[in-house]
Amino acid sequence: MNLISIGIGIAVFTGFGAGIGMGIATSRATEAVARQPEASGKINQMLLIGLAFAETTAIYGFVIAILMLGRM
Repeated sequence: MNLISIGIGIAVFTGFGAGIGMGIATSRATEAVARQPEASGKINQMLLIGLAFAETTAIYGFVIAILMLGRM
């Protein structure tokens, strides 16, 4: 039971990593738009694709934590 609790804690940390990554990506995209406003459409498109992948990682970690919680 103790090892499952540790696994749940590790799985929840994927949300922290995804949040930090999304913050960094958003700040870099904002800087890129400030430097080249004419490329804002392309930058926003790439940003949204990257944010979707990062959010998917957080959701997978959340689902794994819920599944492990059911095993307790």
